Amino acid sequence: MVLFLLGFTPDYGDAIVTGSIGEPRTFVPILASDSSSGTICSLIFNGLIKYDKDLNLTGDLAEKWEVSQDGLEITFYLRKGVKWHDGELFTSKDVEFTYKSLINPAVRTPYGGDFLMVKNLEVVDDYTLKVYYKEPFSPGLASWGMNIMPRHLLEREDLNTTKFARNPIGTGPYKFKLWKTGERVELVSNRGYFEGRPHIDRYIYRIIPDAATLFLELRAQAVDYSSLTPIQFRRQTETEFFKKNFQRFNFPSFGYTYMGYNLKDQKFKDVNVRRAINYAINKEEIIKGVLLGLGRVSTGPFIPESWAYNKDVKPLEYNPEKAREILREAGWMDKDGDGILEKDGMKFSFTVITNQGNDERKMVLEIIQRRLKEVGIEVKIKIIEWSAFVSEFIDKRRFEAVLLGWGLSMDPDMYDIWNSSKTKQGEFNFVGYSNPEVDDLLLKGRRTFNQEERKIIYHRIHEILYRDQPYLFLFVPDALPILNSRFKGIEVAPSGIGHNFIKWFVPSAQQRYTY
Repeated sequence: MVLFLLGFTPDYGDAIVTGSIGEPRTFVPILASDSSSGTICSLIFNGLIKYDKDLNLTGDLAEKWEVSQDGLEITFYLRKGVKWHDGELFTSKDVEFTYKSLINPAVRTPYGGDFLMVKNLEVVDDYTLKVYYKEPFSPGLASWGMNIMPRHLLEREDLNTTKFARNPIGTGPYKFKLWKTGERVELVSNRGYFEGRPHIDRYIYRIIPDAATLFLELRAQAVDYSSLTPIQFRRQTETEFFKKNFQRFNFPSFGYTYMGYNLKDQKFKDVNVRRAINYAINKEEIIKGVLLGLGRVSTGPFIPESWAYNKDVKPLEYNPEKAREILREAGWMDKDGDGILEKDGMKFSFTVITNQGNDERKMVLEIIQRRLKEVGIEVKIKIIEWSAFVSEFIDKRRFEAVLLGWGLSMDPDMYDIWNSSKTKQGEFNFVGYSNPEVDDLLLKGRRTFNQEERKIIYHRIHEILYRDQPYLFLFVPDALPILNSRFKGIEVAPSGIGHNFIKWFVPSAQQRYTY
């Protein structure tokens, strides 16, 4: 009603052009481990459930569900009449196929851990299925937010090599149209979508690997939606032009940035060395200098807004003298006077890799490089194109250290990132972290539905991870999206701004693109 009072009607039409430095890797949703692939998959596919704007679980392909009193059984009642984009009906057989693919050891999915807890999946009929768990599994319900795949198209395919990866068919609000490598992905609205036709007819995902070029395209209004860097948010968009033509947002992101160590590398096996590096890096300097204050120091795998966050875990202070002392005690000394520490004939020199197009990460690394040089450690920086960065270096563990970020799920379960069994190619524990107590706690955290019990468990995990320092936990950045002002219906909520994307619209008089 308010929209009409303001003179706006929720018209159909137009296109949204988003800009990103990253190119997707695959549109097989259970293989999509990078944010670019995940963004597109979330528009093409659906899970059985999803999070609403207030981070509560609600139905998606499932209309409703029942959880048994002992937590060992979930019965899903699926929506009837939902069609895949090729016209075939969605049924519980598609859910069964997706589940079997997730637990197939030949499929290189990083998401299988949650589904190995399932004892049995029973298809009752086309629109009812029951999931039986081996033991109580608290993230069980949330795990069924996993995108469901079409059995009729994929049951005879090798999911690791299928052409579906570049030509997906889903049930979601948008249908795949094209993927031009290095340039763009195009989607068109699914006019028969079960939640209603999206008001925006086309979604165009432009791949612009250079952040400066992306900003120029934004200023030229050739891009409608993107993420700003802190300097762009604080300074470059504080102009009349941007205030008139764009709407900016600033809210806590659900993720953190870190430098991860290859823990199989001899230099990083000693936890004291990793702690010394933590003392040597001034995180506040990074937040002020790179983020311009738009972020907070990270002390572990949760963000401060999460109930799993342990407020008693305090960040180590910046103390280069303490770092030098610890390194000396660990046997690292500058014996030849060249300013670089040595031990057993090996120089303390290593290369940190990160992805191309992210100037913020490059600046963070330059500060790390300078601070570590002051304590006798030589750091080299290597910038790699995104798809090669993931497939050739991260997945294959061809790195000494890496600067990356995690986007977190709403549930604090982190089994896939920190459990010692999750180190195979394509899985998320690519640093090779192994701690028996953490392995045990991760399992315990999954076996109880009591949030107070889980809080104790995850607080302890937080404490151990900050003690062990498998990552140099750096900061939690603010989310800084920017959107062209012709788009209406945006609603900021705890989940961000994308929760009601299918209801965004452009009044017909302001529409720019036709389809």
